[in-house]
Amino acid sequence: MGYIMDLREQVGSRPLIMAGACVLIFNHDSHLLLQRRTDSLDWGTIGGALELGESLEEAASRELFEEAGLTARSFKFITLLSGKDMYYRYPNGDEIYNVMAIYEAIGVQGNPKVNDNEGLELRYFH
Repeated sequence: MGYIMDLREQVGSRPLIMAGACVLIFNHDSHLLLQRRTDSLDWGTIGGALELGESLEEAASRELFEEAGLTARSFKFITLLSGKDMYYRYPNGDEIYNVMAIYEAIGVQGNPKVNDNEGLELRYFH
């Protein structure tokens, strides 16, 4: 069980500040890979929360593989997002304020495939 799930056992659905990484994956036509989530049915980027002791780049790499079955040679830092606009309430009622490092995956290898229970499908968009 991950760090956030452990915290949820203690605090329930109350708001948490969650640090994480988001990965932008572009194909040769500059289309962006998005994932359709199982919990909300929304389309979103690949990414997730840090685990204890993990760097942001390590989280980006782990999430890229866990959610899309892909690896990358490196990650280019794009920006950091935080604040009230990063609030999210999950369909189950859990609340978070994300602090999210955005990276572009460089030298992506593999073919995108749903690799965990968080996604329904993966697709490139203009």
